[in-house]
Amino acid sequence: MISTFFSNGLLDSSAAMFVSFLFGIAFGTALEKAGFGSSRRLSGVFYFRDMSVIKVMMPAVITAMLGLAYAKAAGWVTLENVYFLPTRYVPQILGGLLFGVGFAVGGWCPGTGAVGIASGRIDALVFLLGIVGGSILYNEVYPLIGPLSATDRGVLFAFDAFGISEAAFALGFTALAIGCFWGLEFLGVKQGRNDTLWRSPFLKTFSATLLAGAVGLFALSGKTDAPRPFMSEQTLLENLETGSDHIEPQELADRLLGGETIRLVDIRTPGEYARFHIRSAVNIPPADLPAALAPDQNRGLIVLYSNGMTHPAQARDSLARLGFANVYLLTDGLEGFLDQCLKPVSLHAEPVPAVRAAKINAWRAFFLAPEPPKGNAATAVGETADLATPGLVETGWLAAHLNNPAVKIIDLRAQPDYSGGHIPGSFSLNVESLRGSVEGRPSSLLPAAMLAEHFSLLGIGPDDLVVWVGGEKMQDATLAGLACERLGHRRYAVLQGGFPKWAFEKLPQSTLLPDARPSAYSAPDQADAFTVGAGAVLAALGQPGTVVLDARPADYFSGTKQDEARGGHIPGAINRPYTDDIVPDDSFPLLKPVEELAVAYARLIPSKDTPVIVHCRTGHQASQARFVLVHLLGYTDVKWYDAGWTEWAARPELPVE
Repeated sequence: MISTFFSNGLLDSSAAMFVSFLFGIAFGTALEKAGFGSSRRLSGVFYFRDMSVIKVMMPAVITAMLGLAYAKAAGWVTLENVYFLPTRYVPQILGGLLFGVGFAVGGWCPGTGAVGIASGRIDALVFLLGIVGGSILYNEVYPLIGPLSATDRGVLFAFDAFGISEAAFALGFTALAIGCFWGLEFLGVKQGRNDTLWRSPFLKTFSATLLAGAVGLFALSGKTDAPRPFMSEQTLLENLETGSDHIEPQELADRLLGGETIRLVDIRTPGEYARFHIRSAVNIPPADLPAALAPDQNRGLIVLYSNGMTHPAQARDSLARLGFANVYLLTDGLEGFLDQCLKPVSLHAEPVPAVRAAKINAWRAFFLAPEPPKGNAATAVGETADLATPGLVETGWLAAHLNNPAVKIIDLRAQPDYSGGHIPGSFSLNVESLRGSVEGRPSSLLPAAMLAEHFSLLGIGPDDLVVWVGGEKMQDATLAGLACERLGHRRYAVLQGGFPKWAFEKLPQSTLLPDARPSAYSAPDQADAFTVGAGAVLAALGQPGTVVLDARPADYFSGTKQDEARGGHIPGAINRPYTDDIVPDDSFPLLKPVEELAVAYARLIPSKDTPVIVHCRTGHQASQARFVLVHLLGYTDVKWYDAGWTEWAARPELPVE
């Protein structure tokens, strides 16, 4: 399916501006070649002297209509990827009449006026200056005429208004256009013009081709006549009146407790979400809702909630206008859910019937129990035996598995911090113990044989689940995860929020040092497949399609700051600072929800199988980017340039921007 700037929320991006500029140049050139650089020729259509405008625009409209219909039927384009103007009868009718009068008098429209300026037409310049002045005047008097725009009927399609199929409308409109074209050619013959196509084979062939294209849509009617769920303001108001736009807290609790699959979305800030959220809810910023929820559009049930109802109601209405007919909001928000479903029976002001009390106790047992870890299906950790690939684990899950001998918890903080209090049974290993100078490159991940020695001293076996616990930096745990991967140890997990979140939640701590029975962890014979050197990065710069992702802060990427031999970045690299993956909350380091990360990285990397090389200064921050891409988002070809900017900047033969 073709992804558009509109569907990706990138209409205001520089890339969209550049593409629009190119299309504008091409469109203007075509108009100039067709004679649209002359106001006399343009206005001639209103006096039946020159019908070139109609003869050019009519086939263009038909071709665009049929092309879009076939692209939609083939699955290349969906209605959600195309922006449609809402139907507002009064302003659109009045504006059309005003525009038509202006076109007839001045001979220019905004687009052809720009073409006229490019052709050196002074009257076109005067016309466009008038448009600018009119726009300013419209802005100033909008408070007076604004009510005319209050007739929003949503997105309406002409064939829906006539009660016919899309294919039937296309055939009728095409036939009408062809008839008009032939009529104009006949009019030209009567006027004695020599440029008509009245008797030419081209006119017959072109007309037959357009008709055949329109008729062909009937064979695809099942695909082209897909439901169009765009919702008008009137429908939104009717839903509000009937209460079909929200779901009650008790109904939601019962349905979730019963195992029903509901797309529950928390639109609060990431910090609020991290402190408490309804079980199974995902955190998605309002601006990212259309893209993140696109796979669930009109499939199943989507429920939005925040602390109250104002923001979810606004978000729900916006989504409805975009075609989401299956979005509901939680009545009274999270506050209502807590009050009606999770407040202890003993705290209710009035006596609670036995049946209701039993329900409240069941809800509390379900929603207040430690939640399974978040992530995609491939990385979420349930029971230790199910962990085949790396992933994230939540503090509640780890607390429930403290006594599992197959779970090895490794605390990566500095030793004094560890000694002051740590997760019971966890071992101390300073993250810097995993790095050193390798072949002259400082702060590199140690060779597999040395890492195997560390694992052996910690008593880690090949089948153990290793849980890495970081401190203030999430990348400490992801770097240790790469040590596992260098050894071929796939059964590892990263604790979401690290030790700070564990302490914040007042979970058990200990100052005792656990005993470790050394193991004999063996190192693989071959090098790992994910680490690359400067040569591989340099070679990739000449390969179209490879993305080099720099995880350093933006001021280091730009060269404003530098802490190595040279400032700047690898030519062609794109920058996503590692901090952009983290919830902006000072309490503890949390990776953002998978849905939010997926939207952000999809804007930078074309597809899940695109070759990607991640790097930072010494590989530390880039390890986090690789963990997110590979183990949370499912990207399949991500390499890690460990030596990073430290090596690249120190080698003068390597190019720098």
